[in-house]
Amino acid sequence: MRVAVVGATGRIGALTLAALDRGGHETVAISRGHGVDVLTGKGLDEALTGVDAVIDVLNCTSGEEAENVRFFTTTTEHLLATEQRAGVGHHVVLSIAAVGRVKGNPHYAGKRAQEAAVEAGPVPHTIVPATQFHDFAAMVASWTEADGAARIAPLLVRPVAPEDVADVLARVATGEPQGRHRDVAGPGPQDLVDMARRTHAVRGHRVELVPTWENGIFDASMAGNVLLPAADAEVAPTSFEDWLAAQAG
Repeated sequence: MRVAVVGATGRIGALTLAALDRGGHETVAISRGHGVDVLTGKGLDEALTGVDAVIDVLNCTSGEEAENVRFFTTTTEHLLATEQRAGVGHHVVLSIAAVGRVKGNPHYAGKRAQEAAVEAGPVPHTIVPATQFHDFAAMVASWTEADGAARIAPLLVRPVAPEDVADVLARVATGEPQGRHRDVAGPGPQDLVDMARRTHAVRGHRVELVPTWENGIFDASMAGNVLLPAADAEVAPTSFEDWLAAQAG
């Protein structure tokens, strides 16, 4: 198959391209660096000519809800309209597990808007919701780190390896549209504070972690089982312990 990956220069995009290559598929890398701007639609028609399926792993880094909603809605509408003209038969988008249960987070609001646009669009689709990645805890801690300390919310998550998610995206895109795929999650639940502490230890990074909901990023509405995947989640093979061992190596 000929499969286009949107957001190809990002981490998940690059891993997804590699997974498709291993499967013997022809790939089309789509990003600004490849001369295509999905936000404006520039270059999309040419890029999607002859494409069978599209995988959208675009990300928005804005902290504003309105900007997240605008970005994900606009890029999705441009993709779907172009895919319809090009005769693309399958639109796959990476989303977040439990995205409907988190109401106060700008990024989650944008992803809900993206899912709604995909579901209302003209192209057969599959939404693939995944849990947080293994390096999520250390990344969250870095957002608030100052003077040797970092505030971090005690979230309960079930982290997954980016490589495993990329493999699922490649498999799904080269199959039949499903509408919504099962959640994709790692083998077991982890506490975000403990994850950050263990990640910092293997990386040799010294920082005092302060568990608190008062960090301006996440609040207590995300406590407990809110971020955990559904009971029927597809369990990816790579555990957090496997990832830590690789980091240490």
